[in-house]
Amino acid sequence: MSRWNQLRWGSAQAGISLSLASTAWLLTGLSASPLINTLLPALTTLPALLPLRRRAGAFCWILLSSVGLMLLCSPLGAGIQAAWAIPVVLCAGLVIALGQDFSQLPLQRQLLEDSKLQFQQLRRGSELGALIGFGLTGLIRPGWHQFLPAALLLLPLLPAALQRQSSSLQGLGLPKFNRAAAWQGLVFGALFGLLPLWIRSVAEGNCFNFGMVLMAYGIGRTLINAPMSRSSWALFSPIGGLLLLVGGQLLPEIVSTLLFIPIGALAAATDRQLVEHLQPKDPAQGWQILRRSGAVGGLVGVLIMGSLAQTIGLPLALVAQVALFLTAPLVLRCIR
Repeated sequence: MSRWNQLRWGSAQAGISLSLASTAWLLTGLSASPLINTLLPALTTLPALLPLRRRAGAFCWILLSSVGLMLLCSPLGAGIQAAWAIPVVLCAGLVIALGQDFSQLPLQRQLLEDSKLQFQQLRRGSELGALIGFGLTGLIRPGWHQFLPAALLLLPLLPAALQRQSSSLQGLGLPKFNRAAAWQGLVFGALFGLLPLWIRSVAEGNCFNFGMVLMAYGIGRTLINAPMSRSSWALFSPIGGLLLLVGGQLLPEIVSTLLFIPIGALAAATDRQLVEHLQPKDPAQGWQILRRSGAVGGLVGVLIMGSLAQTIGLPLALVAQVALFLTAPLVLRCIR
């Protein structure tokens, strides 16, 4: 039973990752504006700001949005102009994020109560599922071909979302806010808010390249256990240096892609270091604190970087992003 719960949880995370990544790539094809493209990650962080109750049934919203995007990309939506499709895509991304944010903690606790599953097994399922979703983003042809398997991957967890919740799981409120997690979310949110558009417009890549970059990042987060460091400089500064190498476009494409493996490993280490600093009694709740506060910071980060890129262009915005990583430890030292 525990193995099945871990499997269907990981399958759902793969479906969510595939849905969100495919939505981001779809938007880059509808508009080349950095500001419009950063609206999607901004909207997907919005649920963290809403003081609404977390319920497992919100998982159904993710499935409905994936099906809606599949129909939009199918021949049925062929006549829809970009001016109308952009708001639809943005709204669908928001609904997916709402469903993920509102249902994640209740579903985690429900699966943990129903079996002998350990929280670390769920975390492992989340990481491997996200990695699979990123890989499928690059391997599957863009359009409805991506959203159909995304919807199918969500189905195994649907019975748990429809199951009646126990009294201990009903009405879970918002996790508390943490400033260090918010700043960390701002730094990484600013980077990934513009990544799809940068790959398409500056690096002249395609969806396969985007998927492989995400997969390399996921491999680093999941499979490489980068050691934590007492100094934030040892984690953030190397990321800034690696991004400088990628942005310079002097390296072969495959090498630039592979550099996202150590970036992912270092990013995972910063998360673990922060959670260890928080020392939550409930590990699921602890990661939710990081997720919620990081989303708040991410919202600010993507809007700032999107506005900056709209003004000075994507290449110079990447230089600003590198500077953000290099100075991040200074800010963390002040706000902790």
